[in-house]
Amino acid sequence: MFRRILPALLALLFAAPALASEEAAWTALRGDGHVALMRHADAPGVVGDPPEFRLDDCSTQRNLSARGRADAAAVGARLKTQGLKLGRILSSPWCRCVDTAKLMDLGAVAIEPAFSNAFVLRDQRDSLTKRARDVIAAWKGPGTLLVVTHGANILALTGHHPASGEIVVVTAQSDGTLRTIGRLPVPAR
Repeated sequence: MFRRILPALLALLFAAPALASEEAAWTALRGDGHVALMRHADAPGVVGDPPEFRLDDCSTQRNLSARGRADAAAVGARLKTQGLKLGRILSSPWCRCVDTAKLMDLGAVAIEPAFSNAFVLRDQRDSLTKRARDVIAAWKGPGTLLVVTHGANILALTGHHPASGEIVVVTAQSDGTLRTIGRLPVPAR
């Protein structure tokens, strides 16, 4: 009998923190002053961008796949149904981030260079991370600041490497560090 119950107990043990993390994230997003760091939706290809890419020409960059476009819309729909209090939307200037932010259909999207691709601009990673922390620390609301950026940026800011389309909800501490409240996966469709 124990052999039949053990898998279920293990599943509950490992699922409980994830569920708590998601619930804490949703609770925070309904309030003021939190930041939702979202990795752009699925953009297949090699890491980074092709050689000779240009920010002013999306055809030279990695772009969202059909799945990525659908996931961005699904994340936006989920945020709307969960009662998110959204104050502002910022995006990296890379097309896959801007497209993710716009496809969520949550409001106007402003480009913020502090969230530029820290993988591609690795020689600027420290300054990008500092500038991003400053933007996040300045956010007091009203509502939540939604930032669509890159996995490398979120990793540098939080220590978490999110999946494509995943959101890491954080709050700025008085010492400038970020405290992770929870994570939200792309909704199952």
